[in-house]
Amino acid sequence: MVELDIQIPATFDPFAEAEEFGRTGTKDYVHIRIQQRNGRKSLTTVEGLKQELSSDKILKSLKKEFCCNGNVVHDKELGKIIQLQGDQRKKVAHFLVNAGIVKKEQIKIHGF
Repeated sequence: MVELDIQIPATFDPFAEAEEFGRTGTKDYVHIRIQQRNGRKSLTTVEGLKQELSSDKILKSLKKEFCCNGNVVHDKELGKIIQLQGDQRKKVAHFLVNAGIVKKEQIKIHGF
């Protein structure tokens, strides 16, 4: 039997370098998603806003601007998540950019 001098590498973690710098790639982005409820009803969720920002004030402005209802959900992993009734993805992105809360490059719109 022939012995081969081959070393098998240990498990590879593609996010190891990002964790060294104290953040992963998704923390810099604001994610705007749509979730289908029942029938034609849907929810728009906004996550990834900075903790220093007042989610309640942003929610109040969004509700008044788009004439819809919404609330803030506190999640252990994701932090504060803003939920709005209906498909408001493009409107929310436009609002956040115009208000100067985030830059256009920092927004990721998900769904359909």
